[in-house]
Amino acid sequence: MIHPDTEIRFISNEVGYGVVAKELIPIGTITWILDKFDREFTPDQYEILEPIYKNILETYAYKNNLGNQVLCWDNARFVNHSFNANCLTTAYNFELAVRDIYPGEQLTDDYGYLNIDSPFRGIDEGTRRKIVYPDDLLKYHKSWDKKLIKAFKYVSKVKQPLIGLLDEKLWQLAVQIEKGEKEMESILKNYHYKV
Repeated sequence: MIHPDTEIRFISNEVGYGVVAKELIPIGTITWILDKFDREFTPDQYEILEPIYKNILETYAYKNNLGNQVLCWDNARFVNHSFNANCLTTAYNFELAVRDIYPGEQLTDDYGYLNIDSPFRGIDEGTRRKIVYPDDLLKYHKSWDKKLIKAFKYVSKVKQPLIGLLDEKLWQLAVQIEKGEKEMESILKNYHYKV
């Protein structure tokens, strides 16, 4: 489920629609969490789908570490890629804002950690990276982990509208990571090792 203080807006002809903050979303805020309505498709389930459904999954789903396609039921499926993403996924099936996200600003992910099947050229944002590759998670997990560790330091200090979707053990783990009592598991846990 996507953060409730967001909405879909038309961004541009090149990008299409995106998820935009309606209010300030501070660093450390859970911006998305895998919930009970999100749908997971195994490779075998994907293979027997009609082409129209395969196309929807290829457009809107991401691949988890099991190689299953996950289709978000809500506006989360409209979060766009950025090489300067302001949200990053964790090893715990939720995403954090890794910097403050201001009203009117898009919520973005780096698709490099979504186990894409083939490379694609991103919109030029003035970054050194221009292309998203299937193995970006192997290359960039350490720098993404650093951003996540910084964001975790605020997790209990900011309003968390999605906290009701976390079980109590997971929330306590997040707070222990914040306090330095537990080590954060690397984002690398999300990598799907293709056989």
